Amino acid sequence: MSHIAESLLDIDFYKLTMGQFAFKRHPNVPVKYAFTNRTKKVRIADFVEEKILRKELDHARTLRFTEKEVQYLGTIKKYGERIFPTDFLSFLKDLELPNYFLEKREGTYILEFSGSWSKSIYWETLALSIINELYYRSLMKNLGAGEHKKIYAEGKNRLAKKIKIIRTRPKLNFVEFGTRRRFSRDWQRSVIETLVNEIPNQVVGTSNVWAAMAYGREPVGTMAHEVYMIMSGIMSNSEKSIRLSQNILLEDWWEEYGEKLSIALTDTFGTDFFFKDMTEDQARKWRGLRQDSGDPVKFGNKAIVFYQRYGIDPRNKLVFFSDGLSVDLMVKIYDHFSCRIKTLYGWGTNLTNDLEFEPLSLVVKAVEANGHGLVKLSDNLAKASGNPQDIERFKRIFGYHVRYSEDCKY
Repeated sequence: MSHIAESLLDIDFYKLTMGQFAFKRHPNVPVKYAFTNRTKKVRIADFVEEKILRKELDHARTLRFTEKEVQYLGTIKKYGERIFPTDFLSFLKDLELPNYFLEKREGTYILEFSGSWSKSIYWETLALSIINELYYRSLMKNLGAGEHKKIYAEGKNRLAKKIKIIRTRPKLNFVEFGTRRRFSRDWQRSVIETLVNEIPNQVVGTSNVWAAMAYGREPVGTMAHEVYMIMSGIMSNSEKSIRLSQNILLEDWWEEYGEKLSIALTDTFGTDFFFKDMTEDQARKWRGLRQDSGDPVKFGNKAIVFYQRYGIDPRNKLVFFSDGLSVDLMVKIYDHFSCRIKTLYGWGTNLTNDLEFEPLSLVVKAVEANGHGLVKLSDNLAKASGNPQDIERFKRIFGYHVRYSEDCKY
């Protein structure tokens, strides 16, 4: 079978926006990323052979951004301004993914990527899509051709039902967000092609840069938790500076991108702290917020109250929901907030990995920067990451009191 990773452009767009941020401001900060399987009941190493996984990871290290791909990146604009200038594109031309550490242990894999932030950042979505597809290939391996057809037919049937529901809300717009945990590369592309053909005005973009180029969609994404986490490692000389690191990140990000990429992720150290920490000036300037954990309706209501506190009309702001969305949940959120605040949806695993198999919740997170352990608190305790002692310390620093916990399905 073909290799899973065939292009360095087959990544989420936020890897490039964050990658440029790292390249310009903190290129040589040493970081470490690590793989985690949050679906504990599945012993991933029993399904994915180490030899095959190494072969796919090694192949990914041979990939380079092509001239065509670099030229495409140079054409991407937001609000009429180019996102990626020449110096960053030149850096990408010479980019080689750093080496990795892989060890099979107790039914899972210890998989780590270490190196400078500006280079190691590109491993995340590539590694996740590789592991995910190898897992599903193993499940399909011993099935006959008839079973294969049945599974794909079921996937198409489920997608058709979702499209039918989406059509009942013509102004419900979403972004395809399914690269990291897709069933397969080819299935994701088939899904995107179907969406573009069936509901072109509602699928307003994709996080997958290769697909954006291939299907003429807008590449969408801004930041992930890692920028906040790594900034806390860079500013780890005191608890006060760690607490200040979130707002300094927002200031630096605005200085780098301005309104073009001004959707702020809120839950890294808890959304309650974020709403206390974001200034009125920032609330007015930034286009909106991204919700990635906790109860989406409660979050949206908090966002409305937050904007109203500063006399800002919430109807002029956007909430981008991206946490484990299904079509029914999107409709629920859309109906609840209609005419109250703008909404957009990052529809991921449930869109590109809904056939007959249960999805896995796989992540690659930044775990270390500048020699310091990193923490993500989240608005869902089941999504928290970091050393337990560091987690407790960060809870104290950020005044975190969340009790909500729900297993990660996606």
